[in-house]
Amino acid sequence: MPAVRVEFHPAAIAEANAAFAWYADRDETAAALFLAELDRVSDLIAVDPERWVPHLFGTRRIVLRRFPFSAVFRATCEVAVVFAVVHHRRRPGYWKDRLRPVS
Repeated sequence: MPAVRVEFHPAAIAEANAAFAWYADRDETAAALFLAELDRVSDLIAVDPERWVPHLFGTRRIVLRRFPFSAVFRATCEVAVVFAVVHHRRRPGYWKDRLRPVS
């Protein structure tokens, strides 16, 4: 199966940037590891988006290693859109208004 393109919703980018900034204020190494883990997760989604756990509202979820975050996405055969980079203490489904049809 060919890899799909992975795109991030602007709000998901903002969440990832906020998490990176939080880690960077405390430990530059942790911040770099967070970004590397987000890249790894993006690559895994691109290779096989159907592999990941079905989640709320027709999305799928992949949990980041070593960090209390998940990437929530929806995919077609051409593109996967990450709608949220969710901290595990956030209210489930707070991001549902971001969902839009993926073409």
